[in-house]
Amino acid sequence: MKTLIRFSPLLLLALGWEAVARLELVSTTALPPLSDVIASWFDMVKDGELVTNGLSSLYRAFAGLGLAIFVGGTLGIVMAWWRPAFVLLSPLVEIFYPLPKSALIPVTVIWLGFGDGSKILLIFLGCMLPVTIGAFNGARASEQALVWSARSMGASRLRMLWDVVLPSAMPELLNGVRTALALSFILLVSSELIVAQKGFGFLIGSFGANGSYDAMYAVVLTVAFLGFAADRVYLAITKRALAWRE
Repeated sequence: MKTLIRFSPLLLLALGWEAVARLELVSTTALPPLSDVIASWFDMVKDGELVTNGLSSLYRAFAGLGLAIFVGGTLGIVMAWWRPAFVLLSPLVEIFYPLPKSALIPVTVIWLGFGDGSKILLIFLGCMLPVTIGAFNGARASEQALVWSARSMGASRLRMLWDVVLPSAMPELLNGVRTALALSFILLVSSELIVAQKGFGFLIGSFGANGSYDAMYAVVLTVAFLGFAADRVYLAITKRALAWRE
């Protein structure tokens, strides 16, 4: 019952979408009926077009995100733990964080061409900064009493980093990863809309250009639901990872 109440706005939105399109309150060219969109979705799944392009997109998204988590998490903790790294890297983080990441699309294409590499690099660069900042803020917030206690007990610097700093940084780090997860889908579709020969963004652009709006909306909804599902799964993983804090 709680689940039904929670997702009732989505049901109402779906019913409203179908009604508005069927009553032609909005041109069906701009907003095809949801039932037609769903039919197009099944057709694309059946002929493999959506699955093939989807797998390509997900590979790019998670490859770039995985690299961003590893490199960004490491950089953030090193910046918080080692003063020279903070002095060297902090200005770069501050300069590039507000930069619209989609502005890097031409740069990544010049460097790596139109293949997977340019998309993975764009997602990596765009997602690394939220992870870096999350890891840095979490590591800086480590309880000094615990650090001092570990130091007084003779713990090495590496041991303190692993047993004290990293667990303390985990909540902020995981929040940064969640932000990066959402950003990875945005950057993925943005880059594929402009320079790609396969993927979700490529399908959205090509269907829109050909006037196949029901198929275009089907791909858009697929990306939306995959992003939502990824976020729900990540929240479940985060809850288990932080269960020890309770």
